[in-house]
Order: sequence, then C-alpha cells, then structure tokens
Amino acid sequence: MEMNAVISLDLAASGIKLPAGRTLGESQLSSEYLKLIRPPILGIQVDSSSTLADLTERGEFSLARMDGIALEARAASPFLSPDLLRLSSAHTIYLENISAALIRHTRPAEIRRTLTPVPAPAYTGIIIIADTPLPVHGMKSAALASPCLFPKIWDTDMNLIYERNMLEAGKKMMVRYAPAESIFTETPSGLSPEIAAFTGTKPMRIIARGLFGSLPTDPVIDTADALTIISTEENRRLLHEGRVLIILADSTLKQPLETGD
Repeated sequence: MEMNAVISLDLAASGIKLPAGRTLGESQLSSEYLKLIRPPILGIQVDSSSTLADLTERGEFSLARMDGIALEARAASPFLSPDLLRLSSAHTIYLENISAALIRHTRPAEIRRTLTPVPAPAYTGIIIIADTPLPVHGMKSAALASPCLFPKIWDTDMNLIYERNMLEAGKKMMVRYAPAESIFTETPSGLSPEIAAFTGTKPMRIIARGLFGSLPTDPVIDTADALTIISTEENRRLLHEGRVLIILADSTLKQPLETGD
C-alpha cells in the first residue's frame, strides 16, 4: 500500500524569484524535505486510537526511523503551482515499510477456534466489503469505515477475530484496502488482476455489519461469517498470512495529503 503526499515551498516567503530562482527553489525544497514530509507521515492512523505521532510521543516509534522511511519514498519531479507562487513535489510513501517496522513479534498469536466448527470451503483470501455507511457499535450513528495500518476484525457477538499479532512474523501488512470497482470487474473471478494476485480467485466475500473502535476503523462481521473463517485450518491460515482485503469508499481512500512551509 502507498500514501501520496505533496510538499510545497512558498517562493515569495523564501525570497525566491522566477525564473532565475527555479534551481534554488528546487534545492531548498529538497533540503527541507524531511521537515515538510513529517506532518503527513505522523498523521498516519496506526489503529483505531493512535496515529504515528502518538507512537512517537510514547517512545514506541523513533523520528529517526520515520525519517529513514521518508527517505525511501518515491519522488516525482518538482512542479510549479498555476499561479507560480509555490513549488511543490509529490512523494509516494510505502506504508508497508512503516507497518513492517511496527510488527515486532516473532511468533503469531493463536487465532480463536470454535468448539462447533461448520463445514467451510477452502478459500484463497478474505474480502470484507465496507464501502457504505455502517452502524458504529455502541453509538446511535453510522459512519464510513476509515483505513489504518492495523484494524481489528470483530464478529457481531464482539469476539475478536483478527488483530496484528496474529500475522506471521516477517509479513509486512495485515490488511490491504481497495475500492469497490476492483472486485466487480468483467474478469472470470470478478476481481481486478492486482486483487486476484493478492486474494486468489476464490476469496470469501463478506459484507461488513458494522464498525468498532475509537475511530471507525475496525469492521464487524456476522458471527456466521467469522465461524466459516475459524472453522478450518486453511481459512485460519489466511489470517496468519494477511490475505485480507477491505473494500472502502473512494472518498476515504483518496484523501489528499499536502503540507508546506
């Protein structure tokens, strides 16, 4: 997964005049890159209650580690705003590098089992569809699900089905996100090639029943669907391997991240 961020330099405030100062502006934008890119990275939602900024304040993630990840970002060529007042550059930050740095266990936690397993097909992945407003558990309201690095998945009896410590050591991401159009295509599986490569061509499709958490990041699925997952070793393995895709609304997947001096 990736996060796109744009950093900008106010040319007038920096005393830079075009066209002669273009090279100087690019040099200054580059030299201030880490200072400018920190705010959007620190704002990344880690789980329903914490951002990366919260983790750095608690000493759970260092600024030095964050800067190292920022320097691994893919950068596009700087560009001028239409009014020629700002010089900007777009950067793609690889969220899996942040996620991997926060997954520190060496053995995965056990996935909940059931004393009453049900017959279940062996699926190739799990897709949770949560792209419409859903009721928020414990509140008289509905919300769109929000992305985060480590969502938890609950069933409608509020049993915890999946959380980050269940992921196999060495895996970088516990879930991935995609828009609805990626699972309703004209291919034989109905999946886009990218999604099929991740979930396989015979994934279990689940309609989320609600949301939970301080922020609405954690899907709640029907207990019957959860039982299908935990009834067989093959399907529990999908959680250990992180073969979980959550479908979100376009508006929550394409929020612009911009920062400037």
